[in-house]
Amino acid sequence: MKEVELKNKPLSIGQKLTLYLPKESGLLWVLLALCVVAAFLSPAFLNPLNLTNVLRQVALFGIVSVGMTFVILTKGIDLSVGSILGVCAVVTALLLTSGVNVAIVILTVLALGMLIGAVNGAGITVGQVPPFIMTLGMMVMARGLALTIADGQPVALRDAAAKFMWLGRGDFLGLPVPVWIFIFISLVSIFILKFTPYGRQIYAVGSNAEAARLSGINVGFITFSVYVISGFLSAVTALIFVSRLTVGEPTAGMGIELEAIAIAVIGGTSLFGGEGGIIGTIIGAGILAVLANIMNLVGISPFTQQIVKGGIIVAAVLYEMKRQRSKSSLS
Repeated sequence: MKEVELKNKPLSIGQKLTLYLPKESGLLWVLLALCVVAAFLSPAFLNPLNLTNVLRQVALFGIVSVGMTFVILTKGIDLSVGSILGVCAVVTALLLTSGVNVAIVILTVLALGMLIGAVNGAGITVGQVPPFIMTLGMMVMARGLALTIADGQPVALRDAAAKFMWLGRGDFLGLPVPVWIFIFISLVSIFILKFTPYGRQIYAVGSNAEAARLSGINVGFITFSVYVISGFLSAVTALIFVSRLTVGEPTAGMGIELEAIAIAVIGGTSLFGGEGGIIGTIIGAGILAVLANIMNLVGISPFTQQIVKGGIIVAAVLYEMKRQRSKSSLS
């Protein structure tokens, strides 16, 4: 009876907005509220230079987070993205200092990122190693490889080509080049997930892998491919890192995997797979970047910031688990 009454009862304005507005609108309001709070706490937040730095931060973490979103949508996890970034950063610097053509360097590094991602994917699909274990092992191996290649020392660029430096330091139409790269990657990813059969298959695998297999979807290929995408986007981020900092650090990207997971989960991508998207990830990257910027502006210690970020990850996971339990009780 109560269900019938609820169905016949006129919807409130809030309920109508919930029905017709995108589900990411709530996250957008959170981001806007954080920006208002930041401007109130520190006038420096609205300084154009500071806003540009925030956008750069969103782009750098956002690119990796897009790859993480693809992986999590299939109910997987990739803990190796930071170590892939470190290996690719070192290889980029070594090739550039050896005088290799910039275009060849970029293609080689992107291929390397995809190769490491493919190893992850093969271990998970062919070797049947759980994603957490496989990518954890790769995280350790790839970091060790980066340190070995660089002999534990940063590899500084010498007389790097101006067109490579433009990748991380340049501007186009008033926005940093990394931001444009992030916009392009985001738009392509949104199109793939929303408007292609491949995108629909990713959601199907994450929702129910066995049902997807029975419906004719090649679950192994889909799972393998998302780790290749994640490795590729980690390599893209490495190129931007080296271009901006003019050094290939073997420790580059350390901890970025947690940032990427936090951004994806904050953006509404379910750790249980099959739910979420790139728009939420973009907003999630903005929320985390603005929050970090607020803490920097008010002088909060970087060590304390790690506590706050860890708390956000735990809170986001707890919220997601509670939401999943609510869905299960209703079904």
